[in-house]
Amino acid sequence: MSAGGAPIPPPPNPAVSFPAPRVTLPTGPNILWTYSGAFVCLEIVFGGLVWILVASSNVPLPLLQGWVMFVSVTAFFFSLLFLGMFLSGMVTQIDVNWNFLDFAYHFTVFVFYFGAFLLEAAATSLHDLQCNTTVAVQPLLNDNQYNVNVAATIFAFVTTACYGCSLALALRRWRP
Repeated sequence: MSAGGAPIPPPPNPAVSFPAPRVTLPTGPNILWTYSGAFVCLEIVFGGLVWILVASSNVPLPLLQGWVMFVSVTAFFFSLLFLGMFLSGMVTQIDVNWNFLDFAYHFTVFVFYFGAFLLEAAATSLHDLQCNTTVAVQPLLNDNQYNVNVAATIFAFVTTACYGCSLALALRRWRP
């Protein structure tokens, strides 16, 4: 009791006073019916293809293609995690500004994937570069590696474009 005889109200529960998570995308399977959900699915599919194609070329230029592998594998798993969070509905349980997090994630991955695309294109362009081996002069990439790297470059570009579209959609949600 206070000095005036009125009861003192209990302190507010801090867990209840937090604001609700800010997310404008639907959760559960409904996210797959949005443009953002479709682009994330395309990012996963095409990013996985980049990863598989670069790995299947036996990575003849590890300095260039090592970064491409790192970016494609990392983006693949983080995109899976991102989609899994929305499909499971966990985004409604975690107090984060998901609109900003979506924008920041897609901006970062877009920049890294654009660099990876340029490095993969540079590695592919070295097809006719002659290198000296112990027996004879041979091209840096054989025809099979060249063909696989061309496909990897194309899919890296498509994946970069998907991340760019997701970035634009995320920017619209974050800054209405």
